[in-house]
Parts: sequence; structure tokens; C-alpha cells
Amino acid sequence: MKPADDALAPPDLDWRSVSEQLYTMRRALLLGTGFLVAMLGGGPLGYFVVWWAGLALVVGCAVLCGWGVGAIRRNQRSWRYAERADDLLIEHGVQFRRLVVVPYGRMQFVDVEAGPLERRFGIATVTLHTASASSDAVVRGLPPEEAARLRDRLAALGEARSAGL
Repeated sequence: MKPADDALAPPDLDWRSVSEQLYTMRRALLLGTGFLVAMLGGGPLGYFVVWWAGLALVVGCAVLCGWGVGAIRRNQRSWRYAERADDLLIEHGVQFRRLVVVPYGRMQFVDVEAGPLERRFGIATVTLHTASASSDAVVRGLPPEEAARLRDRLAALGEARSAGL
């Protein structure tokens, strides 16, 4: 982490990263979509219009997919979270970094979800819901065991903290 980022998030915390499977899933989605666009758009365009237009579309898709794979990797590496005594910190972002601090006492419920594609890649998403809809926090790309552990811990801490209100 760069020294300028130290003001955003304390570096002495036990930061945990998300799973590499998040990158793998997003890369597969990007490359699959890029392949479909290139073949379903470039083939007919090259056959029915002019060959070089189809080739330009295929090359353009390849270039954009190559750039996208790098951007997805950087985004996946930027996600991390840390548990403190009174709150949970979630940080992400490459160009514009964002730090979300969710006090345990403000949490109303913790949601763990995994769609079919996420289950196929062995990851889940943990969403922390608070009274304010704008302060809901999300941790994507956690292994299911870690997502369940984090859900149980946050639910227990949330109950303990809110009981004193």
C-alpha cells in the first residue's frame, strides 16, 4: 500500500483479501461475452458487409477483452476487509479507493448469497444491512466457509452491540 493510502485505512490491521475465484469468474464472463460478440457480430458483418469490418470488430473485441482482464485483476486485488473490536472495515477500488466502516451495533441483518455462477466458482457474497440503505456494505468473492463464519460472527457481534441501545 502506498503511503498516501495510509490516511484512508490503518495499515496495522489484519486485512483479509477476497478469493482469487472472484477474478476467475469475472474473467470467464468477460471472455465468454467478448467471444460471443466477436463471433455473432464479426462473422455476419464480415460475410454480409465487408470482410475488414468483421475483422475490425473481432480485433476490437480482443483488445477490449485484454484490457478488461487486466482491469478485473486489479479490481479483485483491491477488495479487502478487516474486523475490529467495534466495527468492520471494507476497502476497495483501484482509481478511486473507498473505505466503508460499519459499526456492529448498526447492523440489522447479514445476508449471504451465492447465485448459480458464484456457486460454480465456489464463492459467495456477504451483505451487511443497516438502518440506512446508503450505508449497506458488501464483501464479494468469499469462500462459502469464510462467508458463513463472517455472517455468524457479525450477527453475534451485532446482537451484542445492539442489546445495549
